[in-house]
Amino acid sequence: MSEPMHTAEQQVSDQRLLKGARARASIARHAADVASVEGLTGLSLGRLATDLGVSKSGVATLFGTKENLQLAAVESARQVFIDHVVRPALSEPKGIARLRSFIAHWFAYIDEPVLPGGCFRVAGLSEFDSRPGPVRDALAADRSDWFALLEKEIRRAQEEGYAGVHDPHALAFQLDALVSAANTAARLGDESAISTARTLVDALIGANA
Repeated sequence: MSEPMHTAEQQVSDQRLLKGARARASIARHAADVASVEGLTGLSLGRLATDLGVSKSGVATLFGTKENLQLAAVESARQVFIDHVVRPALSEPKGIARLRSFIAHWFAYIDEPVLPGGCFRVAGLSEFDSRPGPVRDALAADRSDWFALLEKEIRRAQEEGYAGVHDPHALAFQLDALVSAANTAARLGDESAISTARTLVDALIGANA
């Protein structure tokens, strides 16, 4: 009798853990949406509870502190970026084709924003670049991962004979700066920002490369 009871108890426990994980993911995604517009400092356990119609104590149980909620928002936004920008480009051949696909999907990501405030990374870094702590560290690590991904494809392109650049980090920096600037300008209502940035990107890596 003890073994079936133990199995039943384990199943209940697993279901609760799964329900908790789903609730946490849903709240973290909403936190990313809110923070993309109002900033990570604008997040609060109470605000999220009110928005989602759940108890503040329930949100507090899942996250504990505002900082944990901010970190969860950063991770959720990172996953959104991976799903919409990184993963779709991986079907392209390594090198210049994949690099161009990364940037094309990033432009699409800000042109029709997946998160209401546009690119979360751009907004988060400008908010926390001078604020030491775990949230800044998470944002900086995400930026570093993105740069490393861009640089890897640029180096692969060089190995294949692409002669358009001599410094992979400098090109990654320029591409990131252009798309980030386009994101900010688009949020401010500049309707030409994204098309202008696309033209500049083509000049950097070659429209037909």
